[in-house]
Amino acid sequence: MEIAGYIGAVLMGLSLGLIGGGGSILTVPILVYLFGVDAVLATAYSLFIVGLTSLFGSFSHMRLGNIHWRTAVVFGIPSIAAVFATRAWLVPAIPDPLFHMHGNAVSKALGMLIFFALLMVAAAYSMIRKPKKATDSSSGGSQFNYPLILAEGAVVGTITGLVSAGGGFLIIPALVLLAKLPMKQAVGTSLIIIAAKSLIGFTGDLRGDEVMDWSFLLLFTAIAIGGIIAGSMLSKRIPNEKLKPAFGWFVLVMGIYIIGREISNIQ
Repeated sequence: MEIAGYIGAVLMGLSLGLIGGGGSILTVPILVYLFGVDAVLATAYSLFIVGLTSLFGSFSHMRLGNIHWRTAVVFGIPSIAAVFATRAWLVPAIPDPLFHMHGNAVSKALGMLIFFALLMVAAAYSMIRKPKKATDSSSGGSQFNYPLILAEGAVVGTITGLVSAGGGFLIIPALVLLAKLPMKQAVGTSLIIIAAKSLIGFTGDLRGDEVMDWSFLLLFTAIAIGGIIAGSMLSKRIPNEKLKPAFGWFVLVMGIYIIGREISNIQ
């Protein structure tokens, strides 16, 4: 199972490199089902892995000028604040178990996994559906909708803090629709936002009493970084409009599988 897990790490990196998202959508299930990591701890691990991998992936976009720094700051500040607050205070405050059903306790980890799987289904829909045709937003500069961008940043940060998801598949549409960024610039800007909010959010888990397997974390992250480097190179050859729906169907199947599996555990 570990070999399959490390292959999954490569796929996670490829996803981030190719479409600028999907990292945590793959990372949490890989950690839980292939490495046996507790679901709550897996969300913390995922923040570190996805954050550091995205940071490395953003370097090539920096060289190409594909990061819109003003947008990254406007979106990133509320997102970073929300994810840190969620990891530091909200997640520890969630009761365990959450509630009882059919005489069985529904644990905090189980609830987070089901919520995560529902987000996977939502992410799959956003990747499968055909995007509406839009005018070329590269001309005339970026047009900001500041209140919506700030609100979206806070919402994405909270979701990321809860289940280490809601990165690229929520950020990229917001950058394209609200900040009017071209797709390539939205991908690059998304990666730097994901890196900042994930790594800073991860520090919310470092309270001094946590148990982190740093050797495993660094090995998994190194393999994922290799994947994102390969994905960045492949993105120049593989059309995004063909890759994204295929990945979306894969995520949809995984999400439905997780929901079915976890619900069956409480019956």
